[in-house]
Amino acid sequence: MPDPVADTPKVLGVDEFALRKGHVYATILVDIETRQPVDLLPDRTVATVAAWMAAHPGIEVICRDRSLAHAEAGRLGAPDAIHAADRWHIWKNLVETVEKAVIQHRALLRDHDETDKPQAVPPLDAKELGHTATAGPRRSGRLSDRVREQHAAVHELLGQGVGLRPIARQLGLARNTVRRIAQATTADELLIGKWTGRPSILDPYKPFLHQRWSEGCTTARRLFEELQERGYEGGESVVKKYIHKLREVFPHADPPRRHPSVRDVTSWITRHPDKLDDDQAQRLKAVLTRCPQLDRTARHVRSFAELMNNRRGHDLGQWIADVQADDLPALHSFVNGLGQDLDAVIAGLSLRYSSGAVEGHNNKIKMLKRQMFGRANFDLLRKRVLLAAGGRS
Repeated sequence: MPDPVADTPKVLGVDEFALRKGHVYATILVDIETRQPVDLLPDRTVATVAAWMAAHPGIEVICRDRSLAHAEAGRLGAPDAIHAADRWHIWKNLVETVEKAVIQHRALLRDHDETDKPQAVPPLDAKELGHTATAGPRRSGRLSDRVREQHAAVHELLGQGVGLRPIARQLGLARNTVRRIAQATTADELLIGKWTGRPSILDPYKPFLHQRWSEGCTTARRLFEELQERGYEGGESVVKKYIHKLREVFPHADPPRRHPSVRDVTSWITRHPDKLDDDQAQRLKAVLTRCPQLDRTARHVRSFAELMNNRRGHDLGQWIADVQADDLPALHSFVNGLGQDLDAVIAGLSLRYSSGAVEGHNNKIKMLKRQMFGRANFDLLRKRVLLAAGGRS
C-alpha cells in the first residue's frame, strides 16, 4: 500500500530510536500538534535529517533533545525555525545531575544516631508458639471441603445400607477410596498427613532460633547461615517456613528499617512534594538537615521545577545566576550544559510544545519491533508506522 500523504508540520518533533541498540539508530519525525508520526529516516546523521527538512519547507518550530546533531540539522535544513529543547529531556538531565550530587554525599544519607542493630523484641512465649505450630487437620480450602463432603455422602449411604461398590459407582469414586472413607470415623482423620507429629530436623535448633528472634534477628537467610555454622544440615526452605510461622505468631517483631538509598533520595528531591507520603517527607527532611549541600540542591531543583511547569523561560537567566553563586559543582555542570544550547532551552521552557508524543511513538516502535522481527527491517517498520498513523492496517 502507498504511504499516506502527510502535510508538512509547523511544529516538528525530532528524536532518534534504535534499530539495534548501541549499533544502529534511525530518526523519527512527529507532528507535535497532531501527535502523529510524519516519517522515519534510516539513520540519524545531520545530512539525512537536514535534507528532509529542506525538502519540506514550512517548519516553524523544531522540538528536539539537546543533541548537537539535531541542532545542526535544524540550522541547515530549516534555518528560520525556532528550536525548542524538550522539557522531558531537560528534566531527565537534571535528575541525573541530582543523582551525582547525592552520590557525592552518600555517607550523610545514613542517620548515625540510629543504631544499626535490629531492635530487640519481647521473649517468645513457647506455649503460644507450640499451640500454633501444632500440625492438625485442614479446616479450609478446596481439599478440606471436598473430603468432608465425600465423608458425609459415603456415611449417609452406608447408613441406608448401600454397599461399597454401589457407593463407588454412585459417587464416581474408586472403591478403595470409598473403603478408606468408610473406615474413618470423622473427616479429620482423612485430613491429617502422614508427617503429622513427626520430629523435624529443625527441632534441635529451635531454641537458638527463638533466642536470635528475641534479639531482633528476623531475616530467614541470615538465620539459615548461622544454623549451618552450628551443624544444621537441612534445607533453607525449612527455616523459611518456620520463620514465616514466627512472623504470624509474633507480628510485632519487624526487621530494622533500612537506610535511604541514593535512588530513594534522588527520587524524593526530584518528585513533587505533594507526591511524598509523610514518612518519605520526614526522611528527606532529616537527610537535608544532615547535608546542607543537598538542601541547597533541593531548593534549586524545586525552583527550576516551578519555572518549567509555569513555562517561565524568561526567568532562566536569574535561576542560572543563583546556581552559579552557590558552591554546588554538580549543578554547575548542568548549567554549563544549558548554556551550550541556551536559546533552545529558553524556548522549550516558554513554549507550550513538548516532545512527549515522540517518546510515546518510540515506545510503539519498540513494540512493533518485538512483534515483527528481532533485527528490524527498516522499510517494513516504516511502512507499518506510517500506515498506523494514516488509520490503515
